Amino acid sequence: MSESFTPTERTRVVREPQRGAYDRETVYRILDEGLVCHVGFSADGQPFVIPTLYARIGDAIYFHGSAASRMLRSLGVGANVCLTVTHTDGIVLARSVFNHSMNYRSVVALGQATIVEAPAEKLEALRAFTEKILPHRWSDARQPNEKELKATSILRLPLTEVSAKVRVGPPEDDTPDYALPIWAGVIPLRIVADAPIRDERCDPGIPLPEYVACYRA
Repeated sequence: MSESFTPTERTRVVREPQRGAYDRETVYRILDEGLVCHVGFSADGQPFVIPTLYARIGDAIYFHGSAASRMLRSLGVGANVCLTVTHTDGIVLARSVFNHSMNYRSVVALGQATIVEAPAEKLEALRAFTEKILPHRWSDARQPNEKELKATSILRLPLTEVSAKVRVGPPEDDTPDYALPIWAGVIPLRIVADAPIRDERCDPGIPLPEYVACYRA
């Protein structure tokens, strides 16, 4: 397997091409760190972009939803899909308004998603979703029953036409603007987990699982 994806006319980064990345390590790291993807598709001539949970297994992205949803019904018949994941890492404050920006990491994947039919693959995808939300949760929670499996559709998007785009670092101002008496720099952003909140209907005698207690770390 190649260590990099081959950029196509649709995935090659044109604007700021130096920020483009096509190596699998960068792409997979961005995908694995995210929790929500946005899936773009067209149904009956109307474009839609839907946020949904996802997980990567090998060289494919799995995402799911209600079996009755418009997205699942449209994509399940082989419609083209654009799947994106973005992390916002910082607000970049330049000396000029024009050069304000964001530090970010993003992935765009294109292709045709297909419905997962094999029970074993479907269950493995659900396990991957659960473990992505919180490692070790799958073995602790109740497994899906037959009714729940039938009510859930899972789509598989092979990772073949993919690119990443990354911006890091300080503002990039025009040379004359560096002399302006204006503060410039980066405000770093990150997701921080607060302390777990017990469900009111959860037996107080049930101890907080270690994997939940350690999540903030």
